[in-house]
Formats: sequence, C-alpha cells, structure tokens
Amino acid sequence: MIEKEHLLKLANTAMPFGKYQGRLLIDLPEDYLLWFANKGWPEGKLGLLLQLSLEIKINGLEDIIEPLKKRDY
Repeated sequence: MIEKEHLLKLANTAMPFGKYQGRLLIDLPEDYLLWFANKGWPEGKLGLLLQLSLEIKINGLEDIIEPLKKRDY
C-alpha cells in the first residue's frame, strides 16, 4: 500500500550512491530503475522507494509527485 510518507520521501530523497548520486529518487531515469529491477533492489527503505518510483513512472503518474517536492525559494 502506498503511504503519503513514502510519496514525500520519494519526492525529496536524493540517491545516495552511484551514477545518479544526488538526484531525487523520483527524477531517476526509468532505464536506471529497470536495471535495478533486473539486478536486484537495494535492501531496506531505499529499495522500496526505488520500486515505488518505477511503478509511478511505468504508470505515468509522475505529476502526482511534483507538488510534493520541497522548493528552495
């Protein structure tokens, strides 16, 4: 089940390692997420959030995350 907390974390958590380190999880390329799906997800909450990101992208729902991103004004 998708929790609001997960959506907020997805919108505001940066990838902690790898080629896309520092990029928000929801902004990771779909190809990169598919690579994880084939190779294996990281353990714990990061893996869960990456899986959720892929599901949102596959279903074309990225627009629901945009308003949840924190803005630095």
